[in-house]
Amino acid sequence: MDDPFYRVLVDLQDLLTTRTTEFWAARRVKALHLPITTSSISSPMGLGSDSTPVEIDLFGDRTFLADSMQFMLEYGCRFNAEGAWYLMPSFRGEDADETHLNQFFHSEAEIVGGLDDVMATVQEYVQALAWSVLDRMADEVGDVAGGVGHLEHMADLDSFPRLTLDEAVDHLGSDPDAVHHADGWRTLTRHGERRLMDEISPILWVTHFDHLSVPFYQAYADPEQRSSLSADLLFGVGEVVGSGERHATGAEVRKALAQHQVSGEAYRWYVDMKDVRPLRTSGFGMGVERWLMWVLNHRDIRELQLAPRLNGIAIAP
Repeated sequence: MDDPFYRVLVDLQDLLTTRTTEFWAARRVKALHLPITTSSISSPMGLGSDSTPVEIDLFGDRTFLADSMQFMLEYGCRFNAEGAWYLMPSFRGEDADETHLNQFFHSEAEIVGGLDDVMATVQEYVQALAWSVLDRMADEVGDVAGGVGHLEHMADLDSFPRLTLDEAVDHLGSDPDAVHHADGWRTLTRHGERRLMDEISPILWVTHFDHLSVPFYQAYADPEQRSSLSADLLFGVGEVVGSGERHATGAEVRKALAQHQVSGEAYRWYVDMKDVRPLRTSGFGMGVERWLMWVLNHRDIRELQLAPRLNGIAIAP
């Protein structure tokens, strides 16, 4: 309670919450109050995912703690043409380490439009957050982080550099530790992301990931259905924001479920929604603690929790 680091952390959490609310209110994007349980998990459902869901028994019913409520944000776009957002916990089953948490906060939003629309919105959002930190907490953050030049750099950029996954793989060359190759898809490793940030730009979009490496709900980017309309924003530790355009119709979702070898049973309502109300939407999720790592120039994400939660360890409170 006397550590200046955690006092700054509390102030940054409050700043992010209030500024996020202001940002979306100005755009008439509506906040949704959503449960933390679901039978339709999203983020861990890709062949290239490094995440696993958290299954629980809820009074005899098999369910999951939410890894994301993006599907419900898509539902919210059917109620409000400007979109929907939330700031809430997410749960993952993999082991925690310096860059992964078992429970973390997600700042997520969904808007009507395509990939370029949501990428532009993400830039506006993270730049608004950077400006707010500089305006309200520059001295406190500078003392902890060793300066605020990284915030000033982000705030002043006219546009964030971007390259496709194919371009990223070409740049990384034959480095065996930079790209993970699987049967029919590729993903960037943390080392690969770091090289791109060091060699191209410390703030960088990577777009059009192989479709089999992303969750089934991302829209196809080419007629051969090889790539996806997806984009990760790299800065700080690496991927801090993940974004993508969604399939607009139920038929497209059915095709993707089959391609990704995912049972459609838990997603019947999601497919039905797109049959009844087709809509082109795009969304993003920002890992709040990864953003805090970048702001504070901190190395271990596990230290950015006021009340730590680590799988398999009983911690009070």
